[in-house]
Amino acid sequence: MNLSKHFLATRKHTQAICQPLTIEDHVVQVAIFASPAKWHLAHTTWFFETFILKVYATQFKEFHKDFNFLFNSYYNNAGDRVFRADRGNMTRPGVEEIYNYRNYVDKAMLELIGNNSNESLKELITLGIHHEQQHQELLLTDIKYMLGHNPLFPVYHQSALLKNEENEESGFHFQKEGVYEIGFQGTGFSYDNELGVHKVYLHDFEINKALVTNEEYCQFIADGGYTNFNLWLDEGWSWVQANNINAPLYWHKIKGEWHHYTLAGLQKIEPKSIVKHISFYEAAALAEWKGMRLPTEFEWEVAAENLNWGKRWEWTNSAYLPYPNFNKAEGAIGEYNGKFMINQMVLRGASTATSPNHSRKTYRNFFHPDARWQFTGIRLVK
Repeated sequence: MNLSKHFLATRKHTQAICQPLTIEDHVVQVAIFASPAKWHLAHTTWFFETFILKVYATQFKEFHKDFNFLFNSYYNNAGDRVFRADRGNMTRPGVEEIYNYRNYVDKAMLELIGNNSNESLKELITLGIHHEQQHQELLLTDIKYMLGHNPLFPVYHQSALLKNEENEESGFHFQKEGVYEIGFQGTGFSYDNELGVHKVYLHDFEINKALVTNEEYCQFIADGGYTNFNLWLDEGWSWVQANNINAPLYWHKIKGEWHHYTLAGLQKIEPKSIVKHISFYEAAALAEWKGMRLPTEFEWEVAAENLNWGKRWEWTNSAYLPYPNFNKAEGAIGEYNGKFMINQMVLRGASTATSPNHSRKTYRNFFHPDARWQFTGIRLVK
């Protein structure tokens, strides 16, 4: 796919995710970590306007003088910005104006792409496309978090119940000890946090070909998993106690049966489906209960060729840290990944909410250990 088509297809996909929403749905912010749909639509547009059009398109005029302040996320080099928790307070500009903003920037971007063959520019546009694909998954999960906290459990879309959520394999894959290379190699796009190819030594290990299911997780709950402090990391136990956690996110016990909120509305738990919306704390406790552990991100990457992955973001037991020889880009783009390498855990794989062609075995996702609104799951090692 050429760059213009890739750009346009990505931009249209973001708007297609928002198509089932009402105008009111576009504005709500339920939690500080879950941004409104309108903000995602504008921020992904701001990225192209700020880092590409204002720099490379000499005749370009910014759409609105306040949008840099309103829709900058965390780029200190790009100027002041709205406090993250206040994104839902921005009833103005309206949703219609944000779609006009997208159309304005899209037109300018397509003109720029058509009239320029600069390789550095192409690389930056490709980064912007992948940035928007990241936000597409965040957008979908933020929409689910918003609707999942509506007391009516409204349907996002009748056909949105994600299929093929059962494991297709069972048993364990044995990985022999040895020295292995880690990190992105070859051609194509990757993020800077995947770079710095280096060697690691791994001992023998066996990794489950299947992810933990709802049925297994129900057994964990029934066996007192959330009341046995011996299973939990100290921080995790404090989190359970402080937040009165007794089940995965979106789970509700109704007349003695577990249900969960899905994008297609409230549904009964399917025992054989892969469990999702799990925090690192819960994943670690489940692993302890099973007498196993979570894989390191290096074990996961080495074993990935022998695993059926991509249905859940899988927690690893690795802290999010830079690889050897990691280098940050200059300026605002350098803030993209590097400054978050503290107090977060790495997840590997992808999920059923990940945009098409946006996954690879070296991809390093990262969240705080208590995060569970993404489509996160558990794979165990013994």
